[in-house]
Amino acid sequence: MSRATVRRVLRAAGLRSPRRRRSPRHRSRRLRRPQAGLLAQFDGSPYAWFEGRGPACTLQGAVDDATGSVLAACFRAEEDAAGYLWCLREIAGTWGLPAAAYTDRHSIFVRTDDHWTVAEQLAGQQEPTQVGRAFQALGMEHIVAHSPEAKGRIERLWGTFQDRLVAELRLAGISTLAAGDVFLRETFLPAFNARFAVPPALAATGYRPVPRGLDLDRVCAFHYDRIVAADNTVTVFGTVLQLQPGPHRCGYAKAPADVVHCLDGSWRVYVHDRLVAATPAPADPGQLRAGRRNRRTPSGGRGRTFSQNS
Repeated sequence: MSRATVRRVLRAAGLRSPRRRRSPRHRSRRLRRPQAGLLAQFDGSPYAWFEGRGPACTLQGAVDDATGSVLAACFRAEEDAAGYLWCLREIAGTWGLPAAAYTDRHSIFVRTDDHWTVAEQLAGQQEPTQVGRAFQALGMEHIVAHSPEAKGRIERLWGTFQDRLVAELRLAGISTLAAGDVFLRETFLPAFNARFAVPPALAATGYRPVPRGLDLDRVCAFHYDRIVAADNTVTVFGTVLQLQPGPHRCGYAKAPADVVHCLDGSWRVYVHDRLVAATPAPADPGQLRAGRRNRRTPSGGRGRTFSQNS
């Protein structure tokens, strides 16, 4: 019997479906923001961008809601926090600071774990992820979408890129992530924005200039809380950083430290917001990943941790 017949027989017997049907809701397209820089949509798209010539990877980027201009984009082995921090650094240095960021509920952007430290319980909120912390440091409002359709502008962009960009990469003979990043930055994105970007309703820009004295390399990086050990060292994921005596104090034992892993692979250690140690960037930093962030525990100890998802 057909589905309709079964349903009619069940209803005649007084047996209805236990699932309640939701009434249809009216949906309408959201208007673009009136000014460029008021909203930037961030997202990633895993796809065979290099077809069979290169590795599978994810294209991460951001698009301006008002104009549709692609603000920044980069290829990563998989969707991770380092790619979004790089895009944020590129946007701030090239366009300025957007007023708001629009993302999905990926654990890169919002905390999805149930672990609360004592400090978080006292504060009444969990500490943000690495990317969420960067949004806060740059004074950007973080808006979270609850469905893919809510950020349809950048979702439609990925559909366009999976047609146009794949063909352009094939014609250029590009098969590596590094070469793809150069092609995006120098060739594809300028031509794409010049052809497809639309003028905003209001000519005045909504991008804010980067505040004077703000170190973008420090903001758009991975931060880890540590307590300096008795031998004036901090340890992060097996990397030991030695703190030398400075003009302000001869030692830093037991002092809280902010250990920063920059996107170029270099390390910095800040004590009371003062740079006390730094290492040069390696020749090849590789694919940086967000790790686990200790909550003010002595270096090398086994303090409680929470996961800062990549």
